[in-house]
Amino acid sequence: MRIIAGTAGSIPLKVPRSLTRPTTDRVREAMFSVLAGKLPGARVLDLFAGSGSLGLESLSRGAAEATFVESNGAACAVIEENVQKSRLAGTRVQRRDVLSFLSTTSAGRYDLVFADPPYARDEPTLALLTALLNLPGLAFALPPDGIFVLESFASVALPETPLWEVVREKTYGSTRVSYLSPLPSSPANA
Repeated sequence: MRIIAGTAGSIPLKVPRSLTRPTTDRVREAMFSVLAGKLPGARVLDLFAGSGSLGLESLSRGAAEATFVESNGAACAVIEENVQKSRLAGTRVQRRDVLSFLSTTSAGRYDLVFADPPYARDEPTLALLTALLNLPGLAFALPPDGIFVLESFASVALPETPLWEVVREKTYGSTRVSYLSPLPSSPANA
């Protein structure tokens, strides 16, 4: 795995040994092709950050800052190592549970939010995805024109939510990438 493009392009990234499913280069390339116009100067939030590849790719392509939220200590150490290796500035690593971070943080707003939670293959992981999509703190983290990019298991439908509108979706093998915008009635637009 590597940073694909930008100022840190081609720098290899370390991946945590377990508990993560890194976003493939092919999927990241497609995602960042869609998001190219949103990246310059953006504030990025990388949830369930794993190796930090999405936030680091954003920084390499012109984002101003990236906050990485990951509950696993070994993964946080890998993110810190990848940050040092890439020499990208504007990073902050938070070892926290994502739902707790979004419920209690006063970090402000982000232009882009990435989330790559455990794929909803069973009841607990589907419950996590449902809780994430229905958490007002996540919708509040984005301005009305912000984009929430969610990776999920392609064969499982996204749970219903009153907070988000799917504006674009693409499937790559077993991975679905959904681009969501806050609905007018969500906290982001209050």
